[in-house]
Amino acid sequence: MDTTKTKRPFFIILLLIFAGEAIFVLPFVLARIFRPTFLEVFNINNLELGNCFSVYGVVAFISYFFGGSLADKYAPRTLMAVALFMTAIGGFYMATFPSYFAMKLLFGYYGFTTIFLFWAPMIKATRVWGGQDKQGLAFGFLDGGRGLVAASFGSLGVLVFSYIISMQVSETSILGHQKAFKYVIWASSTVILFIGILVYYFLKPLSSNVEAFQSQKKIYTLENFKSVLKYPTVWLMMLIILCAYVGYKTTDIFSLYAKDVLGYDDIGSAKIGTYLLYIRPVTGIAIGLLADRTRASLWIIIGFLIMMLSSLFFASGVISDNTIGLFVISVVFMAIGVYATRVLYFAIMEEAKLPLAITGTAVGFISVVGYTPDIFAGPMIGVLLDNSPGELGHQHVFVVMAIFALIGFCATLAFSIITRKKLIER
Repeated sequence: MDTTKTKRPFFIILLLIFAGEAIFVLPFVLARIFRPTFLEVFNINNLELGNCFSVYGVVAFISYFFGGSLADKYAPRTLMAVALFMTAIGGFYMATFPSYFAMKLLFGYYGFTTIFLFWAPMIKATRVWGGQDKQGLAFGFLDGGRGLVAASFGSLGVLVFSYIISMQVSETSILGHQKAFKYVIWASSTVILFIGILVYYFLKPLSSNVEAFQSQKKIYTLENFKSVLKYPTVWLMMLIILCAYVGYKTTDIFSLYAKDVLGYDDIGSAKIGTYLLYIRPVTGIAIGLLADRTRASLWIIIGFLIMMLSSLFFASGVISDNTIGLFVISVVFMAIGVYATRVLYFAIMEEAKLPLAITGTAVGFISVVGYTPDIFAGPMIGVLLDNSPGELGHQHVFVVMAIFALIGFCATLAFSIITRKKLIER
């Protein structure tokens, strides 16, 4: 299959964008935007929320490994649609405000639905859509578009939450917040269910392209793993994604930062979390276009550098409730650095010259290590925040983020040197 001649119907990438973010709204986006409220209505602290993420991460760790091979065998639309349906069902249960133990089980369930069934098929489908010449654009559209979808979910959630809160002024704070947040979860779950239906019925053209290619080659899972292991760039991609993902996970605390350090209320802090997401689509599309004109790895290097410098700035403690403008500027730069690395870390698969036939297996193998922050980042951030309440805890988190950004910078630099050397040799 010559991917340079692959047709690129725009509605296909739109479906991938909507599905690609909707699947993560319940386990991640709501907690990111409404973190102070999320902790209150589920009656948990930062560490306990981190433990929920950790359970998700353990299940995801196993799911990345086996789910990747699944993506090399079955049509993306089937796997993705089933994943969306199952995730939505979990959302309706989440709206009952289960116990802390049940929440951990629920997050484990989300780890299976979002990763084992969904993740590798989505990445493979995006790579097929982009072909050999538009990988930066494809993944820029995907991640930037996902950011816009997340921001839209956030705006809708804030609108629903603030409206219900205004109707419940006579109720106690916790009961009013729970009732309002229940409507947010219901609305999110319904939209996810609807997107699953769209994916199943309208993603057929891309599925046909993948299936036609796969019919030419019998899939040998063990052989695919052996092939993947031969690429040194695969090991570097693991480290690049791990460091970039720690940065992305750290952005979860910005709504809490707005409340703890700047004194915002629940609705104000949720708006801060939502505004942050609107930077993602602009960064994603712009960086994606630039990457196709140069090298994707170059822009990841720049992204890590920005992430490291802005993390150190937050860690310095110069931002306060008297420097809101400085806070906004710093958040924008932080977001650009984080989203630049996130947009492109799978786009460099084409730069590494990984064969399309083993894409699913490669994605699964890389993600096993790359997404381990799902296991350790949540508890780590929770411990740092809970052990040093207020601004000091946030400073400690940003110091850790700067360290990972430095490691990611070095790994991407090594990746770029290796791929450039191979290009010259050819």
